Amino acid sequence: MTQRTTDRLSSETARRDAFLAAYRSMLYGRVFDDKLASLYRAGKIVGGVYLGRGQEAYSAALAHQLRPGRDVYAPLIRDQAGRHAFGESLLDAARTFLGSASGPMRGRDGNIHRGDPQNGTLAMISHLGAMLSVVSGALLARRLRGELDDCVGAACIGDGGTSTGSFHEAVNAAAVEKLPLVIAVANNQFAYSTPNERQFACDNLVQRAAGYGVEGHTVDATDLAACLEVFEHAVARARAGNGPQLVVGNLLRLAGHGEHDDAPYITDAHRKAPYAGDCNVLARDTIVHSGWLSEAELADLQTQAQQEVDAATATAQQEAAPDPATQSWVALFTTHLAEGEAEP
Repeated sequence: MTQRTTDRLSSETARRDAFLAAYRSMLYGRVFDDKLASLYRAGKIVGGVYLGRGQEAYSAALAHQLRPGRDVYAPLIRDQAGRHAFGESLLDAARTFLGSASGPMRGRDGNIHRGDPQNGTLAMISHLGAMLSVVSGALLARRLRGELDDCVGAACIGDGGTSTGSFHEAVNAAAVEKLPLVIAVANNQFAYSTPNERQFACDNLVQRAAGYGVEGHTVDATDLAACLEVFEHAVARARAGNGPQLVVGNLLRLAGHGEHDDAPYITDAHRKAPYAGDCNVLARDTIVHSGWLSEAELADLQTQAQQEVDAATATAQQEAAPDPATQSWVALFTTHLAEGEAEP
């Protein structure tokens, strides 16, 4: 066997392994989302539920390129697949949605503002552009401390969020500072119910990259292989010191804005468009046709995901809610800065 053949086989194996790992996170994200929808309809979840159906390939592919504990990641409300790929446990996710005091936010901060700073996952403030500045600030702080090295920060946002002032300010500042920031724009065709043509006048959001002096990339976000390729390239470019990378993924949100919304504004034309495919189904078809896993093996994986999701939500439902009468509630993450607390 020649070295060229060995290298080709090694590359093909790496692509297969990456695809299967990302698909697993996609599957777990979809199964967890379906469980959340069921719990919401049963009145078990307080607040809104916002699902990532149709966005799993784009979400998982980005997180798959990042390194938990070393890189910085700011997922949003539809990024359960990416959170799974970045190492979030199903139990922590379930605890947050079900208000368990044992969860990472101790049941005190709604059902979507969750994170794990030690892992590199930042808790979401808002999905409307705020997290781009937070990730940029984390990267700049590391640079000032001499700890940036080859760290990358990734921030997720939807097409509607790119119309906000906070998006403009954050991208502009990151570009000026040449920060290793990857901005993943999930263009799901609607800002809630406002279609693209009423949001922006450019043909494609990736055209905005040139205006900020950053590199832009676009991808069919229903295609897992394409998503893995574009994010591998964008993360590598950012890691190598080439400044912010703006990636726009075109897809259709396969649900309403939230579980409270039946999405009557999504037309048949949208549902028949090239970007409207179900990325999970398409990825599964690729796995079968490539001979990477059999239908029986995929069915076993589906069963395993369902069992693990059911176990996590069952555990979270049995745990106690926070009790303000017996617990010390400090609003600040750094306890010693809270009013009335003694200095360490």
